Amino acid sequence: MQHQIAHQWGEIDIAFVGPEVANPYTDVDAWVVFTHSSGRQLRRPVFWDGGITYRVRFVSTHPEGEWQWSVHSDEPDHDFTPASGALITGPPTQDHPHRALIRGFVSAHPSGRSFCYADGSPAFWVFDTAWAMPFRATVADVATYAADRQARGFNAVLLMTVQPDMKARGPVGRNIDEGFEVGFHDLSEGRLTKINVEYFQYFDKIIETLINHGITPVLQPVFHGFGWKGLDVAGPVVPPDDYARYCRYLVARFGARPAIYLPCGDGAGIEPQVEAGGREIQTWDAYGQPTGIHYRPHHRNDEHQDADWLDFQSCQTGHMGDHVPDRLATMWAQRPPKPIMNGEPSYEHNGRRGVAEGWWQGHEAWCNVCAGALMGVAYGAASMWQWRLHPNEPGHGSYFLAEGAGWKEALDFEGSRYVGLVGKILDDLPIAEARPCWDVSSNARGLLDPGVFYLGYAEHGGPWVFFDADGRVPSKYWLIDPRTGRVLKFGDRPPNYVAIDFDRYEPSILICAETTPRWVTHQEDA
Repeated sequence: MQHQIAHQWGEIDIAFVGPEVANPYTDVDAWVVFTHSSGRQLRRPVFWDGGITYRVRFVSTHPEGEWQWSVHSDEPDHDFTPASGALITGPPTQDHPHRALIRGFVSAHPSGRSFCYADGSPAFWVFDTAWAMPFRATVADVATYAADRQARGFNAVLLMTVQPDMKARGPVGRNIDEGFEVGFHDLSEGRLTKINVEYFQYFDKIIETLINHGITPVLQPVFHGFGWKGLDVAGPVVPPDDYARYCRYLVARFGARPAIYLPCGDGAGIEPQVEAGGREIQTWDAYGQPTGIHYRPHHRNDEHQDADWLDFQSCQTGHMGDHVPDRLATMWAQRPPKPIMNGEPSYEHNGRRGVAEGWWQGHEAWCNVCAGALMGVAYGAASMWQWRLHPNEPGHGSYFLAEGAGWKEALDFEGSRYVGLVGKILDDLPIAEARPCWDVSSNARGLLDPGVFYLGYAEHGGPWVFFDADGRVPSKYWLIDPRTGRVLKFGDRPPNYVAIDFDRYEPSILICAETTPRWVTHQEDA
């Protein structure tokens, strides 16, 4: 018998013939136990994929050896064919746009402040907010979007996995004015029991396209806050058991690929669905990929802080064009520590031209990093997040639209360039154990891991003077323009009270390390 090859970190799809029941989505609970020749076991949930077809998706965490697997069910008379099998493991791919397929899936760093790949290298995300993509975009649209975002430096995107508004009405379909595809036929009634399998089969292709462009999908089950058009979101209404079952389905269908889970979307975090979903994800996610809460704009952002299923906290700062890095600083102080981020700063051109425009986005991102957002930074464009099909598509509230723009036009808003550069400049730098630092430099915004790494951000540029650098700040420096990524100056860090002279009074970034940053090396090679 010839065994299938399971390359480390590469998805394997195993199909079964399974039970024929009235509602396979709700009535069949099955899973597969994978046992490696080393003795390690992983359990992955089975999901229904139409008719009498069921599937399990699996990723090997080992580059060699063999996995024996067997199917199990909570109902003895639910039979699956085949019922068992084996996989031969192989090394990971050496060339893929998505780092997790080379370095391994992402999980929490031991510091409790950031994330890392399985090989220990740092994971820093640059998030985009294309919330409505799953139910509005075609695969061709997504390919256009993903190529643009990949080039700019984005590596994650926040997604509503289904259209969440119970009272939203419109034609069924993609690229149809006011239209959308339906994930659950009974969501409009506040339930999640009548799944539309074809919707999720198409969603497979969307996620595959994102991952092939190095972009991790952030999977939000059903929104708890505003939603798509503010027409009564189902998140706080559906029974917690429905919500938990759907979270398990997302883990089953998409969890053998790079993923981030967001059981709370735009909520208070105390909704009963949130804990039910978070615990279900933890129960069934064999790979420990990040799970977190994304709060509504006005909240203290600390619910479930000590929960074992919670990996990160994500605030948002409203849509009025205000910088509120103190919200991140407050989250940094919460205990036990969790990775944090501002997952939704003001959308560029939200409601009127000029809101949160251009460099506003870059300044926002660097302020958040220096306040402790070691998880990553985020960007949003009006008309993009709701996936407005074209500049004249009707049916959207003007408050969240960019005048004269659909999603394609919003791709070109200037601010995305500056946010994308944050990830490029910080690429692979050792920020995991850095802390907000206000006391070593005349330019106060900074991060410091003593003897390892220093990052400073000067909003208005000018010279840099260190006050207490000896033994704390590494010995080499690079001064970088955060608007272009251009290296402006570099050399050995001067002693305390000796200036790094710089007579440009414009935004600048100072990085101090013992080895040359990857971004600088990339610029030199170019």
